[in-house]
Amino acid sequence: MCGIVGYIGKRKNILIGLEALKKLEYRGYDSCGFAFFSEKEKKIFSLKSANRISQLEEKLQKSKFPLTGSPSIFHNRWATHGPPIDINAHPHSDCKKKIWLVHNGIIENYRFLKEKLKRENHQFSSQTDTEVLTHLIEKFFKGNLETAVIQALKLVKGTYGLAVISEDDHQKIVVARNSAPLLIGIGEGEFIVASDPSAILGITQKVIYLDDREVGVLTPSNFFVTDLNQIRKEKTIEEIDVETSIYFGIL
Repeated sequence: MCGIVGYIGKRKNILIGLEALKKLEYRGYDSCGFAFFSEKEKKIFSLKSANRISQLEEKLQKSKFPLTGSPSIFHNRWATHGPPIDINAHPHSDCKKKIWLVHNGIIENYRFLKEKLKRENHQFSSQTDTEVLTHLIEKFFKGNLETAVIQALKLVKGTYGLAVISEDDHQKIVVARNSAPLLIGIGEGEFIVASDPSAILGITQKVIYLDDREVGVLTPSNFFVTDLNQIRKEKTIEEIDVETSIYFGIL
């Protein structure tokens, strides 16, 4: 299972997300990457590596990227569609490189969707099934990210745990799941998304677990959850049992 991390909130240091992603290395992976919105530059930066997180950090040190930004998304990938090369690593973007997404799961009807999108002049840069999602969201985006994500997911067959950010709706992360685990950690003035509780511990123990075909919308100060019909869902905040996590090797 690939690893997902997302962060939005008061702390702008993107290394917080990278440290959380390291906690998911035990699952194994062949590539990794991240994307984040720079408030200073007013754009999304992304960096990928078909290698370990340590190599990704070396790339970051050599780059001229700012180290501050929010929201941010991170990913460890096991290759399925497309070999483990930089271009196939997550996050993936749309044609304009304004919408970025990380995804766990398999999009079963991606070939059909990809051919349809190509006929609409969408340009693909990877061999992955995941990239179809970014172009679908681009197709439906009219200023509101969660609305576009929901419209896209209604066309998708398969499994997904995903986190999405957009340059043109940058004060939020949109997350969704279907048969791929995803939870939201609730901190003080911050939220962290992960596919595994181990990435969240150290930031907060308070979490909500998304159910299948639910969508979460996180802003720096609040969050809500809906279904694919945009009906709000009441979610119970739970607390991760640290002692149990240690016993089962999560910590």
